[in-house]
Amino acid sequence: MTAPANYAELTGTYELDPAHTRIGFVARHAMVTKVRGAFNEFAGKAEIDGDAPEKSTAAVSIKAASIDTRNADRDGHLRSNDFLQMDEYPEITFASTAIKQTGDNEFDVTGDLTIRGVTKSITIPFTFEGQAQDPFGNVRIGFEGSTVINRKDFGITWNAALETGGVLVSEKVTLEFEVSAIKTA
Repeated sequence: MTAPANYAELTGTYELDPAHTRIGFVARHAMVTKVRGAFNEFAGKAEIDGDAPEKSTAAVSIKAASIDTRNADRDGHLRSNDFLQMDEYPEITFASTAIKQTGDNEFDVTGDLTIRGVTKSITIPFTFEGQAQDPFGNVRIGFEGSTVINRKDFGITWNAALETGGVLVSEKVTLEFEVSAIKTA
């Protein structure tokens, strides 16, 4: 466990570094294994108030078409009307509504997640992983977090029954965030 940070020195505006950030997911497939994937195109920004973390904000916009499970056929199906319906809803968005420090390096980020035009409030527990100056002089911060959502809550209901019982795709999807952000101001 890392020592608590001096959060006052983190105050500022940060942008996600797509080359060093992963926005991923895990879903159970055929009741026996997991499929992992990620979104490769996104942008995000955070306004951090180190003296009053609860005044901080964060927002992310993800290109639905950038879904990548390392299988072109599956990715095509996920982009279709059965799942993300990306032609009508090209972006998945998250905008924070509350941030609460829950431990020395732990924060609950609550916000509005919008998928397929459906908005639901979710809370993502994050751990602050640290701050560093990279070789290019950028101030970087890192956070990691995950949460579980039910895809049916967002109107993603497609499934197929299995002969052995159960379904092809689980309703529960774990969202995973490994965030590297660069201070811009």
